[in-house]
Amino acid sequence: MMKRVYILGLGASGLSVLRYCQRLKLACEIFDTRLNPPGLAEFKQQYPMLKIHLGPLVPEVLLKATQILISPGLDPHNPALNLARAAGIPIIGDIELFSLVAKAPIIGITGTNAKGTVTTLIALMLQAAGYRTLVGGNIGIPVLDLLQEPVPDYYVLELSSFQLETTVSLQAHAAVLLNISEDHLDRHGSMTAYLSAKKVIYHHAQYGILNRDEPLTWPVNVTPKQSFSFGHSEPSHARECGFRLVGGESYLACGQKNILAIKQLRIKGNHNALNALAALALGFSLQLPIAAMIEALTAFSGLAHRCQFIKEHDQVTWYNDSKGTNVGATLAALKGLGMQKNLILIAGGVGKGQDFVPLAAVVAHTCKIVIVLGEVAEYLSLLLKDCAVIIAVSSLAEAVTVANRLATAGNCVLLSPACASLDMFKNFEDRGEQFVALVNNLPPLLRR
Repeated sequence: MMKRVYILGLGASGLSVLRYCQRLKLACEIFDTRLNPPGLAEFKQQYPMLKIHLGPLVPEVLLKATQILISPGLDPHNPALNLARAAGIPIIGDIELFSLVAKAPIIGITGTNAKGTVTTLIALMLQAAGYRTLVGGNIGIPVLDLLQEPVPDYYVLELSSFQLETTVSLQAHAAVLLNISEDHLDRHGSMTAYLSAKKVIYHHAQYGILNRDEPLTWPVNVTPKQSFSFGHSEPSHARECGFRLVGGESYLACGQKNILAIKQLRIKGNHNALNALAALALGFSLQLPIAAMIEALTAFSGLAHRCQFIKEHDQVTWYNDSKGTNVGATLAALKGLGMQKNLILIAGGVGKGQDFVPLAAVVAHTCKIVIVLGEVAEYLSLLLKDCAVIIAVSSLAEAVTVANRLATAGNCVLLSPACASLDMFKNFEDRGEQFVALVNNLPPLLRR
């Protein structure tokens, strides 16, 4: 019987899966729960003979599949998929497919926050050391498209919980779960399920990189062959990376080696120094030359939409942290900028079932004004009313105008929404790009 492959979800991942299946000459049908999904026009143009089903998933139709390939944006516990799973139909994602056929070692990075930064840093370190490196996954290129390139020395993959929960065969050469805080609880249902999905990255890993500050992230019942670690504490042996104070100056250190003074990093804030330590721990597990790691660390100026400095305008600095799509990310940005009642925070969007209460104490210490918008604006207004001046607005343009009017010399305006963007924007990149454009078009004001 001919294998009948059903691809669920169009978009970038779905189209990459389709291209992969076409190269293998597999019989495919495409499904998407949305009536007008992204990539639909491209699909119809390139594959006019292929069948596509739009709208709610129909169990009777899915039961005809011999294999279901699911995009990360679609919940694998959809009732129709539960029935297919119960009928013995395999349901996997693109990371599982990639893991089965990849011919080079995989470096896997996951975590609630900083995945993109650490992924980029370790890729730059590998490249500086002379290794051919391909980067993809949740950042940049879908993994199956990487297979069309010549086989590299290493694949470096940023992996989300959505990708990991449909993966069983990943055998990372080195793996790290950077941190954990509430996110995507509307999808996973609980922190336990969310954390369990993240920890898949350690299964069968040769080297596990552990965050000493967050024991919850450590693997349970799955022990990598060798472990390295990073954290705030001073390192005590060769497989630990941490901070060391030398003559009043703070250094990134691994074992007894002081690698780099923190002030030499172009990425600023304590959270970014910790990200640099995580990349160093990965680099040491791969036995990379120290000179190559230092070269990458000192050259890297950060990713767009990740606490990105935009400009100083009329003695006020503006930062774009649109990638701050959860409470943990926004807390890191607030603490990283290190202001004391000198920040104007712009926050709000889709809450994703998170607990926002931890924001209150940090906002009270760092923010003089919080401008709220989006679905959670009313809730944030009530939660933070005793922590700072709260102003509700109806658009990002209004938020920028209000912040510009109320800011005084020396203030810092930070867009770090702590929320998803889909109530008002295409994605976090769209939100960040609109914010940068608005800031760059601000008229001059006379500051007091």
